[in-house]
Amino acid sequence: MAQKFKPETLCVQAGWTPKKGEPRVLPIYQSTTFKYDTSEQMARLFDLEDSGYFYTRLQNPTNDAVAAKIAALEGGVAAMLTSSGQAANFYAIFNICQAGDHFVCSSAIYGGTFNLFAVTLKKLGIDVTFIAPDASEEELNAAFRPNTKALFGETVANPSLDVLDIEKFARVAHQNGVPLIIDNTFPTPINCRPFEWGADIVVHSTTKYMDGHATSVGGAIVDSGNFDWDAHADKFPGLCTPDESYHGLTYTKAFGKLAFITKATAQLMRDLGSIQSPQNAFLLNLGLETLHLRMPRHCENALKVAQYLEQHPRVAWVNYCDLPGNKHYELAKKYMPNGSCGVISFGLKGGREDSIKFMDSLQFVAIVTHVADARTCVLHPASHTHRQLTDEQLMEAGVRPDLIRLSVGIESVDDIIADIEQALKA
Repeated sequence: MAQKFKPETLCVQAGWTPKKGEPRVLPIYQSTTFKYDTSEQMARLFDLEDSGYFYTRLQNPTNDAVAAKIAALEGGVAAMLTSSGQAANFYAIFNICQAGDHFVCSSAIYGGTFNLFAVTLKKLGIDVTFIAPDASEEELNAAFRPNTKALFGETVANPSLDVLDIEKFARVAHQNGVPLIIDNTFPTPINCRPFEWGADIVVHSTTKYMDGHATSVGGAIVDSGNFDWDAHADKFPGLCTPDESYHGLTYTKAFGKLAFITKATAQLMRDLGSIQSPQNAFLLNLGLETLHLRMPRHCENALKVAQYLEQHPRVAWVNYCDLPGNKHYELAKKYMPNGSCGVISFGLKGGREDSIKFMDSLQFVAIVTHVADARTCVLHPASHTHRQLTDEQLMEAGVRPDLIRLSVGIESVDDIIADIEQALKA
């Protein structure tokens, strides 16, 4: 389906193709388990010799249909849903890294991901080196070690809104024989498809624009199928050598281009169990059906709000990559010609205290620990999502202490601006 149709059609049609007499709308398979007639049928599923459903922790028809839709939208070969975007990030790294390994990561990433990589993975013996997203190729190459297994970055960073030079990062990753993993949450595949620029694996917090309604926390991992694991077999023994927990099966030999997602499902999901519920996958699918309609409206509204803020005498600075003159404007136009996302950051001339006062004065624009859904909302990262980081780490992650993150929704832009205006006066 991915080859034949445009993204708008894939949003509505991909993943679920009902046969005669089957439901037109993707059903919720709200069952933990699935019946078979013989013990041998079940045994073959447990040995990965047949494909099918036997336990929802590993696979579920609702989840698989939604994962297939996301894979089609990104242009990948396979995808897996997870319980959250954080679980997707963890699985994407842990699927190819083990104790004693190392990976390189852009420093401009979401605070929760920064903490996952810098603190929690270190406890598991996996080391990370953070490097500025605008680092030169020489500086990026210098961060690699013999035990480096991946390079990671966000297309548009949350909340610093740095735009990653995907081609540059892909070039460096491939020179060093490792995959480039890209978090594409903010642009979504409607505005950017990282595989077309050399990325190998894409992750999403589906909680954001993909769901769009703030109803369901979830994540997804998509594999392009383009990275040749066997060409670097010594780096990736988990994929290229026999897995004793499956009678010595080797993922790359048995599953080819599906090796990465099969291993993530059969091994990590089996053992760690961060599944998305079928109910949440069903709600996510409803969101995906309108993703292609919502993203242009988010971008259109955000640009108007950014232009308004840029002219306001009380505003010290505005960061939105679709604004001409923004330091990331050229990169944004290259990778996201139709617009980036609906998220803006800005600061007020009075600094941190004025930022907090402004937020408290908003009326329908709500202060919530969320971003990228249909409703306009606001957050002060230094006080909220990034409060576990030191001032030094905040600056490294591109988060100024006065930074206000404004997620522009799909309401009337006149009403959004009017609320901002009255709060600035207050």
